[in-house]
Amino acid sequence: MAIYDKPVRLLVHEMVAALAPHTGKQFSKEQAIDWFAAHYPKIKEGTIAAHLIRFSTNAPSRLHYNAKSDEDLLFQLDGSNFRRYDPSNDPAPIHSKSDAQTSTQPAVPAEEDSAGPSEFAYESDLRDFLAKNPYLIEPSLHLYQEEGITGIEFPAGGRFIDILALDEQKNLVVVELKVSRGYDRVVGQLLRYMGWIEKNHAEPGQSVRGIIIAREISDDLRLACSRVAGVSLYEYELSVRVKKVID
Repeated sequence: MAIYDKPVRLLVHEMVAALAPHTGKQFSKEQAIDWFAAHYPKIKEGTIAAHLIRFSTNAPSRLHYNAKSDEDLLFQLDGSNFRRYDPSNDPAPIHSKSDAQTSTQPAVPAEEDSAGPSEFAYESDLRDFLAKNPYLIEPSLHLYQEEGITGIEFPAGGRFIDILALDEQKNLVVVELKVSRGYDRVVGQLLRYMGWIEKNHAEPGQSVRGIIIAREISDDLRLACSRVAGVSLYEYELSVRVKKVID
């Protein structure tokens, strides 16, 4: 439900008209946040950041937000700067996975550890599977959604959370994924995301907790998390069933 009489997607058009009235004009994410703070202060920073991605024609993550052609408004210059989309000079907007593969935006580095036969080949495969089936993590867990924005690759301070979800009590759950082995260094990454969400996106009184999911949880990660409140560890398993269809 929209907080104001217009949904955020329409407010973004107002913001762009004010900050980038012509094609060559650039603006930063901070300027966009400041504009919303001055005109629509109830809109949260995470929501603003997600809509900037949604409206950026060259941002692969916009696929998770079901961006439409009337939202082909921006071109992302880097993690913090944008300009108006110029259809006469810029690449065609991303509207499918095949479009994303030819995007000029730098690719996100892949998982460091190579995946074995009982692991997902890519972290994105594990992410997309669990985002569609969050009940496999917890029965009451469901994907965060707000005004067309989902919790898949949710932007948080210039980085992206694998999955942002809500639990039965409507509290926020940050899910960090590792396709193979989870080491203790992932704790710092998760805590940074949790802190950002708590500061910039959570409602008053809404708590934030974290979940790490890996093919194997290392002993050092178990030890590190034994001293951290609000963080749970999970290991995933794959199961394959073969069904005969013809002799």
